[in-house]
This record gives sequence, structure tokens and C-alpha cells, in this order.
Amino acid sequence: MVEQPANVDAAVNTPVVVDSNDDGTVAQELELEHMRSILEEAIVETRSTPLENRPRLPRIALSKRNRAVVRALNPMLVTYLEASRDLCETDSILFGAALAVCRIIGAKVSTAGRATGHSSAIPAWRRRIEERIAKARALIGRLICFRSGNNRPRIVRTVRMAFAGTNVSLSQPDITQKLTERIDDLKQRIAAWGKRIRRYTERSTRFNQNRLFQSDQKRLYESLERPMVSGTGPAPNQADTVAFWRGLWSEPVNHSEGPWTEVVASQCAGITPMDPVIITPDDVAEAVRRAPNWKSPGLDGLHHYWLKRFMVCHSVLARRFQEALTPQSLPSLFTTGITHLVPKDQDSAKSLTVPR
Repeated sequence: MVEQPANVDAAVNTPVVVDSNDDGTVAQELELEHMRSILEEAIVETRSTPLENRPRLPRIALSKRNRAVVRALNPMLVTYLEASRDLCETDSILFGAALAVCRIIGAKVSTAGRATGHSSAIPAWRRRIEERIAKARALIGRLICFRSGNNRPRIVRTVRMAFAGTNVSLSQPDITQKLTERIDDLKQRIAAWGKRIRRYTERSTRFNQNRLFQSDQKRLYESLERPMVSGTGPAPNQADTVAFWRGLWSEPVNHSEGPWTEVVASQCAGITPMDPVIITPDDVAEAVRRAPNWKSPGLDGLHHYWLKRFMVCHSVLARRFQEALTPQSLPSLFTTGITHLVPKDQDSAKSLTVPR
């Protein structure tokens, strides 16, 4: 009874040594388990989502942390990829893995489908500056109306907001001079914003021309001698456009083969057939290695970057592509595209009726 308090004190005061490696291993396992749950949730979500409703994957930074996340998910995909049945299911698994990486690193993923989010050709910085110019011009109009004697409540409220944070009062004697100074200041800002747009546009044009000169000089010289023509006339009717192209591609045509076909067939009779094509994982790796990382994806929305980084998919893709060589075994997903009609002259509506 006397020795018990001393033993208790000794047990309490004894330091507990914890191995830091064990803590790191436990934390790493917990983190991997969390990543695995996110991956599984993303794959299940992608499988049940139509192609047009898939979110738009962003471009992620090529940082060490992001590459570490991709390397951690890479071995987890083996089980899902080996259980896939066809090329479409393999593609959905890879898209789900890419979506899981974006969610783990905190990248902003557009929740709206890619079919509803039409991207504009105007850069975001230019749209912001143009919005500032539009607001400044509207404010100038309100200030001019107030200076000319228009005292409607909406005009007065806008003028007060324009002078908010200053010592200017609408009832002071020199309010006309203050209004003129404010209008001149807004006009100078509009001029400065316009010069900024022109400067950025010229810089972007020079950059694109320099890059085009390195890749295709002929195309650059053609663009300089003959600028691209954008249709300024009325746009063609959708029904007329569909009827025009349906008449070219949808109606069956009976071709009359001439005697030259027999000559060609006799000449080709002695040609040795080509050896069967064998697609290997190295072929897939070499193909994706030379492809740009963030080139515009197809209907599936999967960039080449993910095919490069998820290296465990190369063997599975090689088998799926080998199966696709069988006639009529390639999914329609990989044979479907989007055609954009580009006007060739000033009047876009007449281009459908003019024979080429």
C-alpha cells in the first residue's frame, strides 16, 4: 500500500517513445485509403454518366505534388482496368481516375456538362476589360444626363454611387465642374483600356505568327497574303445546310466500274498480303509519348496527359486496340466527330448553292 503511489507516479512520469516511422506509415496508409475511396467513387460516377454530361477536366500543373498523386493512383487502377470488358469501359475508368486526381489536388472541375458549356474564342482578360469599358460608358451617359438637368431618381442614385467615398456633394455649387472632371477621367480610362486590348492583341498575333513560322511556313505566308475570310452576310439556314449535305452523303450512289478495275485487280493478285498487325504496350507508350499533353480531347474528354501518366493502362489499351482491329468492333465513340462549317466567301448563305 505504501509503494503503490510511487509506482503510479513512476508509470505516469515514464516517457513513451513512439517510432516516427510507424506514425508515417500509418498516416500514409490512411491517406492512400482516402485516395482509394475517392478513386472508386469517381469511377462509379463516371460509369453512370453519359459522355455529353461528363465534367470538363482542367489542365493541372506539372508539380511534384500532382505527379506524386498520379503515381499513387497508378497501381490502384490495375484491378479496375483488368476487369474492364471493352474499350469504352476502359476509357470510363481512365476518365474516373483523372477526375479523382483533380478532386484530390483540389483542382476546379466544371460541374456543367461539356455540351452546355460552349467556350468563347474571346480570352477571359479581354472580356473583363470590355465589361469595364461598357460599364464606364454607361456611367458616362448617366453623368451627362444629370449634368444636362435630368434629376430622375435612377440617375441621381447612379451619380451618388459614382462619387461615393469622396467629399463631393450633389448640392455644392461646383458640381458641374466635378461632373466634367469625372467624365474626363472615365474617358481617359476607356482610352487606356482600349490601348491595352490593342497591345495584347498585337502581342498575341506576333506570338501565333512566330509559332506558325516554326511549324508551317507555307501556311503562315498564305495567311499573310490572303487573310481568313469570315462570313459577313446572313448565316445559312440550318434546314438548308442539312438538306445540302444530306444530298451529298446520305443518298445511295451506284458506281459503274470500268475495265481498269480488272487491270488493277490482276496487278494486285501477286502482292503478298501484309503480316498481321500486333499492337504491343510499347506501341501504345510510344504513341502517347509523342502526343501533346493538353491537346483538345475527343468526345470522351480525356487528354493525352492521363494516358501518359497512368502507365498501367498501356497493356490493357494494347489488348483493346488489338480487339478493335476485328471488323466492326470499334465503338462508335472513337469514330464520331464534330464538323464545323467555315465560310469561304463573304456571303455564307450563297456558299451552299454555288457549285465547287
